[in-house]
Amino acid sequence: MPPKPGYQNRIELLQGTLDLLILQTLQWGAQHGYAIGNAIRTHSGDLLQVETGSLYPALHRLEKQGWVKSEWRQTEANQRAKFYTLTATGKKRLLAERDRWSQMVMAMSGVLNAAGNEA
Repeated sequence: MPPKPGYQNRIELLQGTLDLLILQTLQWGAQHGYAIGNAIRTHSGDLLQVETGSLYPALHRLEKQGWVKSEWRQTEANQRAKFYTLTATGKKRLLAERDRWSQMVMAMSGVLNAAGNEA
């Protein structure tokens, strides 16, 4: 049985949110996956933690879409790691996603702050 449209939209929302976080993190410069996860955790005050099982598939998806590119480099600890950078297309996508996120925040705020029937 195919998933219900509402369920599928929830998955896309979560996926889109992670994409936005990754793209924003890469706006600050090239980083490897572990550093991206740490940056998201640190800048969210330790409230958001992206598991590797979600992070790396998202990075591969973003690379496939042409929003990020990768290359193998040495880390500060002299280990070989894949570093990701934002492409020009990725920068445009980041701006669009930030606009969408702002609209979502305003819409949520409108509902949460509405003076209406309370349960």
